[in-house]
Amino acid sequence: MKRIIIAGGGTGGHIFPAIAIANALKQQAPDTEILFIGAQGKMEMEKVPQAGYAIQGLDIAGFNRSSLIKNISLPYKLVKSFYQVRKIVNAFQPDAAVGVGGYSSFPVLRYAQSKGIPTFIHESNSFAGKSNILLGKNATEIFVASAGMEKFFPADKLLVTGNPVRKAIIQSAMARDEAIRFFGLDPNKTTVLVVGGSLGARSINEVVASHVTDLLSLDLQMIWQTGKNGADGYKERGKPFPNIWVDAFITEMDKAYAAADLVVSRAGAMSVAELCVAGKPVIFVPYPHAAEDHQTVNAKYLVNKEAAMLVKDEEVRVKLFSTIVQLAKDKQKQHELHERISQLAVTNADEVIATEILKHLK
Repeated sequence: MKRIIIAGGGTGGHIFPAIAIANALKQQAPDTEILFIGAQGKMEMEKVPQAGYAIQGLDIAGFNRSSLIKNISLPYKLVKSFYQVRKIVNAFQPDAAVGVGGYSSFPVLRYAQSKGIPTFIHESNSFAGKSNILLGKNATEIFVASAGMEKFFPADKLLVTGNPVRKAIIQSAMARDEAIRFFGLDPNKTTVLVVGGSLGARSINEVVASHVTDLLSLDLQMIWQTGKNGADGYKERGKPFPNIWVDAFITEMDKAYAAADLVVSRAGAMSVAELCVAGKPVIFVPYPHAAEDHQTVNAKYLVNKEAAMLVKDEEVRVKLFSTIVQLAKDKQKQHELHERISQLAVTNADEVIATEILKHLK
């Protein structure tokens, strides 16, 4: 029996790939014992137990750029988290530690490396995070989404795997009409799915909120995931309209993708991977403050292949809604985007990663 720690989280973009890797490990080696380590108060503390795995939380936080005074306790939390990690790791005695990004992955993998425990990194983005770059020097193997990552990591440790996508999305066989009825909407109307990520995307949400009355006259309907931030206000705005389903979070994203005729989304690495697998026409609105502007890089990779559309965040107020309407009314464009984005899908990243981890532990 092998024991494996999976560390990281903070957003769905880290949590869901981590769960996909855990599921693949269990499928290939059913007696593997898996323990997640996350950050207290973050969404992994809810989502991981829902997926059937144990998780321990660290008292750790990232640097707060919007409120410097909130960073006063940061050194204390960092030191405390290393003591917590030492206690957890020594008690669990893992054979390996896997980092998927997020606050909690750094102290866990750093301590594991100091103990000589094999460590593995999954870097989902085209620009590696600073923590992963530091950890990569002593990692056993590094799994990346795309080629060209030698500028961040030792070339001999890299394996291009793509990004793990939830099995529910890969294996989804739900018909469009059935999925639309699941959200209480009309199968005869063109359906727009708007997702700004688990925390929300204010620029996208504000445009949607200002145009909810226009959707009815245009004979369009919307599945609107607002994200956590500001959710109550957006839900109040959308709920009076029969052609809008609105909530902070969509638990069953496979149904949302099945229902959608087109999608508006941020361009985080996992969103891009899921949309390729789902094969959906998409308008990307990259988050402009992502490190090294990597969301724009992610989106442009698809745009350059004529597999997606892009509206810059600073142009959202002027261009987004008209672009949505234009694509919603153009069935030929939808078909072309569907064909091209589907060719970029990777469906077995979780299995490849699990095989590589277990191979090193034999």
